[in-house]
Amino acid sequence: MTSAPSSPARRHADDAARFTELVESASAGDWSRPSPVAGWTALDVVEHLVEWSRGFLGGAGIQLPALDVAADPVAAWKQHVADVQAVLDDPAGRVLSNPHTGDKPVDEAIDQFYTGDVWLHSWDLAEALGREPDLGEERCRAALADMASMEQLLRDSGQFGPAVPVDDDASPQDRLMAFIGRDPAWRPGGGLPREAG
Repeated sequence: MTSAPSSPARRHADDAARFTELVESASAGDWSRPSPVAGWTALDVVEHLVEWSRGFLGGAGIQLPALDVAADPVAAWKQHVADVQAVLDDPAGRVLSNPHTGDKPVDEAIDQFYTGDVWLHSWDLAEALGREPDLGEERCRAALADMASMEQLLRDSGQFGPAVPVDDDASPQDRLMAFIGRDPAWRPGGGLPREAG
């Protein structure tokens, strides 16, 4: 088993690459498919990641131009990944100031608040596109332990919905997604769960 990437730049490169594979696999008609996030389509998942993080980086004095995700989701996502990766590859001592998170080195802020969002939303996009998501058993287990230790803070933030009940023997991934308010059994159109294997 390989160890987790050791730097913010490497972690982003790896998580963004997996998300990019999903984005590139979508056909034009896939972008209007529903996602597990209530009221969101597959396109909305990508737009969310692009738009909030570009605004967030303004707290470090980094002004990235707006991208028209709806016009070309694949091109916009790839440009966004390149822009964020460039900041991580050369943080240049910049500090990101945000009223909710305080002051942090920009690479640490991206790592703490954005990269994990890409990782979690890859589940949403994979499900919307009818793919089989795999966030990694060990990483899901570790993330769930971290989140559970500050559950009330997370719930109060409004970023996650109420936990969804799952069986005691549910996989670490299913338990994590249920914890953040996703239904692990969700399928587009409310169909039956896809078969394993």
